[in-house]
Amino acid sequence: MQHTWDFATIFQNWEVLWVGLKGTVVMFLVTVVLGLSGGLVVGMGRYAQNSALRWPATAFVEIFRNTPVLVQIIWFYYAFPILTGIEVNPFLAAVLGISLNTMAFSAEIYRAGIQSIEPGQWEAGKAIGMTYGQTLRRIIMPVAIKRILPALTNRGIEVFKMSTLASVVAYVETLNQAKLIADLNFNPIESYTAVALIFFVVLYPVVQATYALERTLRKSD
Repeated sequence: MQHTWDFATIFQNWEVLWVGLKGTVVMFLVTVVLGLSGGLVVGMGRYAQNSALRWPATAFVEIFRNTPVLVQIIWFYYAFPILTGIEVNPFLAAVLGISLNTMAFSAEIYRAGIQSIEPGQWEAGKAIGMTYGQTLRRIIMPVAIKRILPALTNRGIEVFKMSTLASVVAYVETLNQAKLIADLNFNPIESYTAVALIFFVVLYPVVQATYALERTLRKSD
């Protein structure tokens, strides 16, 4: 099978991809902040001694971790307005789907980090008169965050790539704009290759930075 590569139309429509990339960055910033910060709250709830906190947090994790993100986005866009009467635009539907899914996965990362702390740390906090909450906040979490930081940065990278799923509800991001170029110029291979290259150029320095961060943390230990 022969194919004549045509990247000229990609360069001619670089503004279209640029608009999409800006949409991707906005989507990433919102979802990664909501996902990782919300995951901390849910993760602490998963480890809580009070079952009134632990069971809802567990149910949240199991629901959003075991259902596809793509389905979640579509559900929030089409089904949520029917059930609640609240209109949901493409941006909000994608934010809800991606950030809630990220909360569920990052909550498990936080929980694993907390469980990795030696029992002696808890006993030390109790010995000096700290409450459970104070021990968790002042002793356990600082050490746990340091241990799970590589996993959290990897999750952030996944969230950036996951933003392409927002195209299913026509949110203006990189993949959606590439589809537009492909439909106008009949060059889907070149358009999606351009998306892959854009994501590689953006994420490769981030990945290298995470490696440097891991080396720094190992040296500090």
